This record gives sequence, C-alpha cells and structure tokens, in this order.
Amino acid sequence: MLNPRAKLNPKLFDAHVEQKPTRDGYGEGLLLAGERDKNVVALCADLTESTRSEVFAKTFPNRFFEMGVAEQNMATVAAGLGISGKIPFIASYATFSPGRNYEQIRTTIAYNDANVKIAGHHAGISVGPDGATHQATEDIATMRVMPNMKVFCPCDALEAKKMTLAAAHIWGPVYLRFGREKSPVITTSGTPCIPGKMEVFWDSSAPRKKPQCVIIATGILVYQALCAARAVFEEKGIATVVLNAHTIKPLDEQSIIMYAKKCGAVVSVEEHQIYGGLGSAIAETLSRHCPMPMEYVGLRDIFGESGAPHELLDAYHMNADTIQDALYAVIKRAHS
Repeated sequence: MLNPRAKLNPKLFDAHVEQKPTRDGYGEGLLLAGERDKNVVALCADLTESTRSEVFAKTFPNRFFEMGVAEQNMATVAAGLGISGKIPFIASYATFSPGRNYEQIRTTIAYNDANVKIAGHHAGISVGPDGATHQATEDIATMRVMPNMKVFCPCDALEAKKMTLAAAHIWGPVYLRFGREKSPVITTSGTPCIPGKMEVFWDSSAPRKKPQCVIIATGILVYQALCAARAVFEEKGIATVVLNAHTIKPLDEQSIIMYAKKCGAVVSVEEHQIYGGLGSAIAETLSRHCPMPMEYVGLRDIFGESGAPHELLDAYHMNADTIQDALYAVIKRAHS
C-alpha cells in the first residue's frame, strides 16, 4: 500500500493522473530560487526554452547568460561565478552537459569545489524521437564517480522543483537530472524530499506478512515501480517495499541496508545503463555490508533509438511488467 507518511498523490494510479515533465519543475524551482537569493544566476547553451530556463531569463535578464552552443565555455564561466560568491545553474541537454563538457566540469568545477549546479536535461531513453545521440543514459555513472559531486534524480515535476531549490542551498557541485517527456505527478507539496534520504513510497507488508523484496527506483521509473508493486500484491499477494532514490550521491546506505536485510532481495530500477548507475551503487553497498540476490532493471549495454517514449520504455524493458519479472526472479533466487 502507499505509505501514508509519504503523502503521495492519491490519484497516482488513476488513468488520467496529472502528467508534467520533470524539466518543468526545474524551471519553476530555478525561478523561485532566484526570487529568494539574488546570487542565483543561470546560464544556458542555446536551449533556453527547452530547458525551461526561459522564465528566469525574462524575470532576471541581468542574471541570465546565453552562452550559445558552447557547453565547455559555459562550464568554465560558471566555475568562475561559483567561486566568486554566485550560485550558477547551467542548463543543456545531458548528452552535451555533462556529456560534451565533462573535462571542464571535472577540472574547473569539481576539482575546485566550485558552487555550480549542473542541470542535465532530456536524460534517459524517454527523450523519444531525438534518438540515441540525445538520449543520455551514461550520465549518472560519469557524475557519481566525480569527487565533490552530488547527484539528484527527481521522480516527478514537483520533486524536481524541490530538488532544484535544495541544490541552491547546498554548497558545491550538484548534478540534477531531468527528463523531457511528461510523466505522472506522484508526489504532493507535502511529500518529504530531503537530499541524501530515501523515502518509502510503498509498503505492503503487515505484522504477519513480511516483505519479500525491496525495489529501489529513481527518476520517472519510480512510477513504474509503484505500479509493479501494486500488481504483484493484488495478483499474487507478494508484499514489497518501494524506495524513492532521488539522491544517488550521497547514497542513503542506511536505508538500503535496513530494507535489504528486512526483505532479503533487491531490485534496482533506473532509466540508465545498469553499469555504473544506481544499481551499481546499491550493489557496492550490499557487497560491503550484506550481500544478497539482486536484479537490475535498466539499459543493458545498448544505445537507444528513435521512437515514442512509452514504446521505448517497453522495447528496452523498463516498464512495470519488466519490474514484476525481476521481482519474481530475485525472490526465486532468494528462497531457493
């Protein structure tokens, strides 16, 4: 059942649940951050409208810098601003930033612990028709291994707004991951969102019904994880726990260990390569503290292609049905 403490959208399973892209939350959060702190500035690489930086640019024209198609320059300019008392947010497609400007982010931002927030848009395969060249599916891996870097991946537009605001108040480099396509709004204004702390969104266990698996999901696939957890409970009576991993670094190892020990099996879910992303981070934690059966849902060493977002999630096995299959497989291994 939905965890009442999470204060989720009671209509999230409805056929006509509200849907918004997480990039909208970035635009709203950026504007609010700018209203609250005059040191917040924004930079964009010729994608002002697409990255939802447009409203900030119109509201604070003297605090917005259009850098053109020059992501590497954008990163270095932001680094200078970040070590000079400003709070710069830089926005582009994730394949370009942090993709194209990786070295500048590493050397000028992360190495100097500059107070820069990197907004990677159009991340994941759900970008859709733009195809593999614009579908960032390796960005979590590259950003989470970078010293000083924090990595946020919100599950919906409301959480994206909250995490953008949170990033403005956290010192140092932060990578924020956003999607292009509309996705269900599953949280509310009252849903807790504390950087570095996973939240329990679903728990169908009971005093006499022990959960058999914990699903740890991030980004827009948290919704698919909830749908899978609901289905296996209603169809087969299998109790599970779903954790929302909106912060991939620093990872909430305490929650992972606690629920892994409680359940005895783990499934990771991410719109990203299974190598180096959330699943790998979870496995690193489990291998040190409590090794156990684990399954991964995500891209398996393959690039995407052009197509409708929902078709791609189905074709590349990142939907609720695939999560159910992973649940059955890992539970079988855990109890064999």
